[in-house]
Amino acid sequence: MTSLDVSTDAARRPLEGRRLRFGDLLLQGVAAIAALGALVLVGLILWKVISGSRVAISQFGLAFIWHTTWDPVHNVFGAGTLLYGTLVTSVGALLLATPIAIGIALFLTELAPGAIRGPVTALVETLAALPSVVIGLWGLLVLAPILRDHVNPALHSVLGFIPLFGPPGTYGSNLFTAIIVLTIMILPIIASISRELFLAVPGELKEGALGLGTTRWEMTRGVVFSYSRGGVVAAMILGYGRAIGEAIAVALVCGAVTGISVNLFNPGYTLAAIIANNYQGSSSGLELSSLIYCALILLVFSILVNLLAQFVIRRSARRLGRQS
Repeated sequence: MTSLDVSTDAARRPLEGRRLRFGDLLLQGVAAIAALGALVLVGLILWKVISGSRVAISQFGLAFIWHTTWDPVHNVFGAGTLLYGTLVTSVGALLLATPIAIGIALFLTELAPGAIRGPVTALVETLAALPSVVIGLWGLLVLAPILRDHVNPALHSVLGFIPLFGPPGTYGSNLFTAIIVLTIMILPIIASISRELFLAVPGELKEGALGLGTTRWEMTRGVVFSYSRGGVVAAMILGYGRAIGEAIAVALVCGAVTGISVNLFNPGYTLAAIIANNYQGSSSGLELSSLIYCALILLVFSILVNLLAQFVIRRSARRLGRQS
């Protein structure tokens, strides 16, 4: 057993071998109640969502997940197109945001002069604190026209042989705009977590690598990335969970059209966006239940994503403990 394992076990049993005091018992009780309260809250949310979607579950079953028709007039509902839009926008945002975020984190920890490190860090954290509706309005009023008139035609002229970059059309609100907006929203999350991970890399490891004659890039690749790899993956997963559940910003810029189109320049819809747009104005109980069914799918996705992040973090911690 390593010293890290011993210290971890001791930290997990703070009252063992000690005389119990009222303050210790109070702290342990409050912490246990808080942890239990979080579990109860998640359970209540899950129960409420399941009970609200029971009508749609009994009507459509699991086929709701892959059916592609959303027709309130004929009371026929399926989340297939919504799942497609959710996956395309969230995965696209993750692919764009991850390298940029890691580059920002590396710049702030390894390359940035001290005079600008603080202001840039503050700007990145401020971007994470902006309300989603503000980013969505900016995306609708500023970003969408720029993409429609300049970026989309340029991408089509260069990459038009790829179906993803088909004819841009006249739509400023489309899946590609939603991807860019989600990229802006999850970038500071991944960058902030990655920055903290890079700062946690022991300085003697980096100095030792440089002392052996490695370049700064080789030190970064062999030491910084190797030491923090698991945490960065967890940060990506958490950012992905944020992208999956975003509603207001995506509802403003996605185009609000159900359908499956390979072309990113066509409008689309996501699970969270259709809930935000249609919940208050649902025309029937079945439509309302179907929207809650969509919320149930999102909730399950969010739980699975967070569990995956926790698994990656713990596995990385065990690996580092064995290396110690």
